[in-house]
Amino acid sequence: MSLPPESREEAIKRLNEQAEALQARAVPTPPDYGAKAAGYGYRLMGEMIGGLAVGMGLGWGFDLLVGSMPWGLIAGTLIGFGLSIWLALRSARKLGAAALRDLGPPQDLPDDEAEDERDL
Repeated sequence: MSLPPESREEAIKRLNEQAEALQARAVPTPPDYGAKAAGYGYRLMGEMIGGLAVGMGLGWGFDLLVGSMPWGLIAGTLIGFGLSIWLALRSARKLGAAALRDLGPPQDLPDDEAEDERDL
């Protein structure tokens, strides 16, 4: 049994659909690392600001209870700043380990001399 003849436009449309399907299977969509990196950046920024704000708030509350203005606020700010740095470093280590696990070890860039030779 033979297939009914198709017009030239239908044949081109069918071939284009097959080519698009083949290309979609052959070329995987690259992951969107930009959005992921931005999310990590916002996370680190939130930890930095949050730790500082919590330290300042606790220091201010201590000052109100004890009446030692401004020493509690100063100490709370310093403790909050230290805490926020510790939290950011801990998160950065975790994110770095996850990136190493997902992407593999970093690759070196070519030497400058090799680039200069290619330009000639």
